Amino acid sequence: MSETNPKQSVNLSERLAQEYERQQILFSVQSPIIQRFLEVQGKQIAEALMEGASQVRFSLPDRVVYTLASMEQPALVTIPQNQRTYSAGSFMNRLRRVELYKDLRHCLTELEQSPDHAISAATGLIRHAAVMHMVYNMLPAGRSVSYKLADEEETIPSVPEEEGLEPESAITASTDAIAEEGKSEEGRGELLVPFVPYARKFYLPQWVAFDENGDLVAKSIEEAQADIKSMQRFMEVLFRAVALAPYISADKEYAKKRYGMLGQLVNQGRALAIYQTRAIIARIKERADSGNLNRGLSLSLPYFDDQELRIDISRFEVIPAGRIMFVPAFVVRAVQQEEVKVSQDTRYNPSTRKHLLHLLDLLEQAFESTNL
Repeated sequence: MSETNPKQSVNLSERLAQEYERQQILFSVQSPIIQRFLEVQGKQIAEALMEGASQVRFSLPDRVVYTLASMEQPALVTIPQNQRTYSAGSFMNRLRRVELYKDLRHCLTELEQSPDHAISAATGLIRHAAVMHMVYNMLPAGRSVSYKLADEEETIPSVPEEEGLEPESAITASTDAIAEEGKSEEGRGELLVPFVPYARKFYLPQWVAFDENGDLVAKSIEEAQADIKSMQRFMEVLFRAVALAPYISADKEYAKKRYGMLGQLVNQGRALAIYQTRAIIARIKERADSGNLNRGLSLSLPYFDDQELRIDISRFEVIPAGRIMFVPAFVVRAVQQEEVKVSQDTRYNPSTRKHLLHLLDLLEQAFESTNL
């Protein structure tokens, strides 16, 4: 297998940065009214992509500033009325499970390859406006954070740096607290409830559901799961943006939001899996004490896949169906067998495998202590 050439990576980054800068400059030379038009079209496209629409319609502006090959200075070029309106996607494609962003990307690429330079330039500007709206307007801005790798096997920094925590202040800033609804008094404004110190080490503290010990700081496990979904949607918006226009990865705000949310999602996703595993352990012990595990036991163990960025399930049998008396040793044996499978399963990357093995170890230790 050939190794990746570092120079190739540098060249790719440079090309993306150059394309990003080119689109930024081209957008900036448009008149204010054309810029507003492009922003409206970009917003329409971005919302259709993220709302699961089967089709999206968009229009090119009636004119665009563009540098023609025969001229040194940018010129205002008109786009004919009959060449301004387009659409991407269809209901049939939705039935075929063809995602809208793929259809849209294909449509935009075809238009950008048009021999009419005005249409090509206007299409590029529409694409640019869409991804800029996704990065800057569809996602909340967060705090400046710094994460570190948990160990040498990790590839995603997800552990907050200790020095990243700001000193406590007598005045609570809006980024340090969340306004609770229904608890404000007339004439006194909203009630600000400070985030726990650990939450303030992350990009968006309002979506931190577990502390450094894995204890629930959200109001309920349902709220914690909703926080995870919010973070996943955040990352999905970034994924859609870079899929539509790869050069957006050169944008500083994109990089800041991706770094901040990726580390937070991995950290909190794993914490949710650990919390649920502990709940499974408690439930097994409770059912065992009441004699309700003598007819078989299968486990569905949640874990966080940091490649797919979602909670997945590892299923295995502990006791086959039938009238078999529950013994803690059965759990230990089943977990040990599952650990062997996981350690050899090439579908897991090293960090996800390590995380899943840790969850299995929690199970094993919980029932080894009762197997005396």
